[in-house]
Amino acid sequence: MSGLPGLSWRLLRGGGRRGLLGAGLTAVAVAVSTALLLFAVVANLGFQGRADREAWRNPVAATGGAVAIEAVRKDYVRDRQITVVDLAALGPGAPPPPGLDRFPAPGEVWLSPALAELAGELPADQLAARFPGRRGGTVGDEGLVHPGELLAVRGQAAESPVLRADASADPRTGVAPTRIADFRGKATNDAEGYRALGLIASVLMVVPLLVFGGAAARLTVARRDQRLAALRLVGASPGQVVAMTVAEAVITAFGGALLGAVLYGLLTPLLMRIEIAGGSWFLADLWPGVLPVLAVLVAVPLLVGVSAVVGLRRVVVSPLGVAKRETPPALRFVRVVVLLAVLAAVPALVAGSGAGVIALVIGLAFLCVNLVGPWVVGMIGRITAGVARTPARLLAGRRLVDDPRAAWRTVSGVAMTGFVAGFIGFLTPGSLTTDSPRAELRLSAPAAQAASLAAEARERLSAAGVLATVKAGGDGDRKLITVSVGRPGPAGGSVPGNRAPAKAPASGVPGQASPGQTSSGAAPPGQPGGAPVDAALVDRARTALEGLVPGRVATSLADEERFTHQILDDIGTGTVIVLTVSFLVAVASAGITAASSILDRRQTYALLRLAGTPLEVLDRARRAETLIPLTVMGGGAIAVGVFCALPLAVAAMNVTGAITLLVCVVLGFAGVVGAGAATAPLLRSVTADPAPRPD
Repeated sequence: MSGLPGLSWRLLRGGGRRGLLGAGLTAVAVAVSTALLLFAVVANLGFQGRADREAWRNPVAATGGAVAIEAVRKDYVRDRQITVVDLAALGPGAPPPPGLDRFPAPGEVWLSPALAELAGELPADQLAARFPGRRGGTVGDEGLVHPGELLAVRGQAAESPVLRADASADPRTGVAPTRIADFRGKATNDAEGYRALGLIASVLMVVPLLVFGGAAARLTVARRDQRLAALRLVGASPGQVVAMTVAEAVITAFGGALLGAVLYGLLTPLLMRIEIAGGSWFLADLWPGVLPVLAVLVAVPLLVGVSAVVGLRRVVVSPLGVAKRETPPALRFVRVVVLLAVLAAVPALVAGSGAGVIALVIGLAFLCVNLVGPWVVGMIGRITAGVARTPARLLAGRRLVDDPRAAWRTVSGVAMTGFVAGFIGFLTPGSLTTDSPRAELRLSAPAAQAASLAAEARERLSAAGVLATVKAGGDGDRKLITVSVGRPGPAGGSVPGNRAPAKAPASGVPGQASPGQTSSGAAPPGQPGGAPVDAALVDRARTALEGLVPGRVATSLADEERFTHQILDDIGTGTVIVLTVSFLVAVASAGITAASSILDRRQTYALLRLAGTPLEVLDRARRAETLIPLTVMGGGAIAVGVFCALPLAVAAMNVTGAITLLVCVVLGFAGVVGAGAATAPLLRSVTADPAPRPD
């Protein structure tokens, strides 16, 4: 290297062991930010990829020449959803759907790998018998939402009853037969909902990461400012100082960004196991591609370089003041005005807005908390110094007044996590329980055929050996056929002679039923329909009723509520993920900035120690300097997060949300205290030698 970049490189290498340690801390901070930033970006790309792969099952009606007919419905087995797609070609040359290497012929069945495996494990009368016909092949990854998805694609004739125009599917369980020109389709409402949640979660992760990445550029800032101020005083121009700063920051940040990309690659196999929306992830979902990786590798060092330059105003304008370590002027109150203005606009902007607007408002609130943080820390310092009664409190207060930005960097990670916890904690849904009977299956049928179809259902269930009560009722053009599995009804209502062969009971004693069950696994006579019933018995009933009403499947109320339970579970999983990322940032931020702060002030600490100040006093001052602003700003950030969540909340905070907040507060304080304890040996080391260092 030559010129200013070469000089920056030599100064970086010549800064001594502790100078290199400071650069290493910056690189580690950038690596953590880069790895987690890639994860946040990839989460959105992954949901988009899932939506694209699922779109072909949400057909768009052809406006011109149709090439095929497509119908989609949802079935269930063992409380897992099966997507069944029926296809019929309207002529030769119909394109194959995604995941198939050819269009399925009539009578042909293609199964996903997970469904094929499950069909082989369960008895045929519980699953495989629902898909009669010859096996055409296996559905490939490009046709599946996730690796464990249960999907069946069946070839039909165009005149098949399941594809008739009057075989309209129940909108809760499928899509009516549709004439299509291709398999492009459109994103489902469920997929759009997950993309919106993914976008909001990404903002909750990305903004603290950007703040942390920017703060990484200011690590060991005092050491660098002193050195650059000295160069400025001996004749370096402002442009040269800026160029040297950018070169040093970008060199360090680029190395950290590369390390972060490698770290993300190593973590990918673990991330693939996270189950959201019913399943885990394909590797392609979590691989962002070359261009996004390059964009992150360019953007992160650029952000660090810009952040480093922003902090050079004092060096460029007043290098003598930096060299003399004069206390900088207080921060302006306009920072608080900006935060209050954003918060005042939150209710109007968030209520009834789309995910994009909500994400933007959350991002603005995040940034405003980060903007007002140093001002509040400065005020806390003045109050602390004014009421101090011990040397440690006085030192802490003066330090907060002297450099509130540095003190804020130490607690900003935990404060940002407090914002996330306050926002998510207020919206975290509580556990949802249901009394909906899983053993009561319902099937919609045309009113004119309801009686005959109910009789046929009794015959099918009897042949399958399933004890059940079958009734038909309701008004209008369609009636509900209700099948209460394992529950004998009044005389004439139950299926005669249909007990299943006895099987080994849970007690393990041959021929002896476990308490509350008959030997067939069904509920005993008189037991309520909502009581637990053997899942195998319910699946046998589903299989027996397959095809009874073309285009319809027998489902329970629990099946129809399944998506609600799933999305609430996924919100809980997402909460854990977002808070985990936030805590990783908070812990890394607390530890790295605490070590950096010691390196920045090592000469001050050493001189105070030489003047007779006990090491315990310095350590207590350092803890107070962190915990006092953390208490105020942590609580304030939680309050801001709760305020931003209020327009989206439909009820008061539940027990789960309260526990989430409490855990976050405890872990946040524990992380900061732990970081302070871990850096205590470094403090002892720097106070042992007060001599000036080469850097």
